[in-house]
Amino acid sequence: MKDLLTYIAQNLVEHPNAVNVKETESVEGTVLLELRVDPSDMGKVIGRQGRIAKEIRILMRSVAQRQGKKVSVEIMD
Repeated sequence: MKDLLTYIAQNLVEHPNAVNVKETESVEGTVLLELRVDPSDMGKVIGRQGRIAKEIRILMRSVAQRQGKKVSVEIMD
């Protein structure tokens, strides 16, 4: 899942080398993905009214559900 989120983010931003995804798994089995991008690319990842961020979260939840997991995507500044 980390690779998928990295791939999506790198194709959205102007500085793909600055994309960093940290994956941690909690005790309950929920996977937390923390996405960091260059500050100038933050708007491209979030989108107008958060639409792109919302779609990224929906896509990641769908992939996680197929694997029998739960996922949470956090966009860090």
